[in-house]
Amino acid sequence: MLKVFLVEDETIVRENLRDHIMWQQYGYQFAGEASDGEMALPLIRRLKPDVLITDIKMPFMDGLALSAIVRQEFPQMKIIIISGYNDFEYARQAIQAGVEQYLLKPITRSSLQKALQEIKEKIEQQRVQEEYLEKFKEDMQMYEQFSRRNFFEKVFEGQLSVQEIYEEAQKLSLEMDAAGYNLAMVSLRENRNMEEPSQESRLLAAKREELIRYFQRYPEFLVFRWNINTYGILMKGEEEQMEELKDRCRENIIRICSGQDTEIKWYCAIGEPVERLSLLPQVYSKVNHMMSCRFLKPGQHILTMESNNLEHHGKEESSIGMVDIAKIDPEIIKNFLIHGQEEEVEDFVDGYLESQKEALKSKIFRDYLMLSIRFTTISFVKNLGYSQDDLLENTYTDKMKVFSLNMEDMRFYMQELIYRALELSNQALESQSKKLIKKAMGYIEENYAKETISLNEVAGAVEVSANYFSTVFRQETEMTFTEYVTQKRMEKAKQLLRQTERQSGDIATEVGFKDPHYFSFVFKKTQGCTPREYRSGMRA
Repeated sequence: MLKVFLVEDETIVRENLRDHIMWQQYGYQFAGEASDGEMALPLIRRLKPDVLITDIKMPFMDGLALSAIVRQEFPQMKIIIISGYNDFEYARQAIQAGVEQYLLKPITRSSLQKALQEIKEKIEQQRVQEEYLEKFKEDMQMYEQFSRRNFFEKVFEGQLSVQEIYEEAQKLSLEMDAAGYNLAMVSLRENRNMEEPSQESRLLAAKREELIRYFQRYPEFLVFRWNINTYGILMKGEEEQMEELKDRCRENIIRICSGQDTEIKWYCAIGEPVERLSLLPQVYSKVNHMMSCRFLKPGQHILTMESNNLEHHGKEESSIGMVDIAKIDPEIIKNFLIHGQEEEVEDFVDGYLESQKEALKSKIFRDYLMLSIRFTTISFVKNLGYSQDDLLENTYTDKMKVFSLNMEDMRFYMQELIYRALELSNQALESQSKKLIKKAMGYIEENYAKETISLNEVAGAVEVSANYFSTVFRQETEMTFTEYVTQKRMEKAKQLLRQTERQSGDIATEVGFKDPHYFSFVFKKTQGCTPREYRSGMRA
């Protein structure tokens, strides 16, 4: 019900309108009254009515002055001016003040009823349109996230020239012009080795949402999804701001993510600022190198180039006494195989071997380490359903002697084993993903006509987390869940428009839209014409 506020200096007129108009019957609630604009303004600010009815000529503050202030502070509020002056100048000023209706005294019940009805219809139409726009924006958010991720991937891999970066950024409404740039990557996942996707914890989802919300508030940060567990934060600003932005970024990531070590694992790698967009691939390369070291330093949350420089002590001679047992734990390799990315392999292997540089001078230790790595990767692929031959056959690694390798051979041996294991893992995941997506598409096919169908619902139906399902669905179909469902609905709607004489409202209901107006809104947004225009065009 809409709220209405009345301002009238003539007591008899005010009481007559207040007491003899059946406000509720017209869809209104009488919210309050005042005898002049000065008395009315604080009440209007507090009550925030939908409609203001005010006399034009009053002491202290007249209706025109009050209307001008209200229009500035509450642009959505509708105003009805009532006046005993049949004068064009007053009407002109009222129109300039943005009033909806101008009624002359004496006010009849029918004239006010008509004005109230017209305003009510206008407010309802505006609210429906606002709801449509809001819903459509929400529907398109996931698509925008995907487009943003794809854009930054091209930027950091050096696939775009500076001119192309600006052109693509403009399409995505991203402001990239700055004197300095830097990059941070944040990894957040549950504190357990998940080889099978499952429902993620509420804490993890809440932390991700808080992280995104904070950095989205400030134009100097551009936050984007990088992969299932990782978000990127591009910092940009004046050259003298970059250190302060780096500190703010680090401090707020620590604030949001810390204190939950027992439930989630988190890591952050922060680069060093550069002055050119063309240097961002170099920043990303260093940040990616730092992130790969999270497997070697699970207790260190903030990863920097300085923290990853390993100190070396002691003599140059070989010594098994230099072994750091914690850094050769097979779980480090297994953890990387589960959570690492192919682009991190070389940096991970370099860091892993560098951490035992002195001990690796010992032949016995080198042989032991290679056997440990070999057995760990074989065990990993067997758990995926592959055999030892699947891992080793037709590789240079299989032809090498495991024993008595020098440092360079060890590096190559370890890289090839891990690359091959990740390749098999990706094949298994791809097969699993295809089965998952096939099952999901079957569910969507049966349920897309339900207005309430959602990503969470479908993820639950295929028994994976919404976060995992969203990423896999996008990778497999090259579109977001919302895009896919909308496309499905529009295809069915066009078929019904072509082949039947059914009304647009009936078709809207059949393809999952409870509101036929919103169906028309989405149809025009996605197809470039209204359902009626589409049907007419097909039959022209």
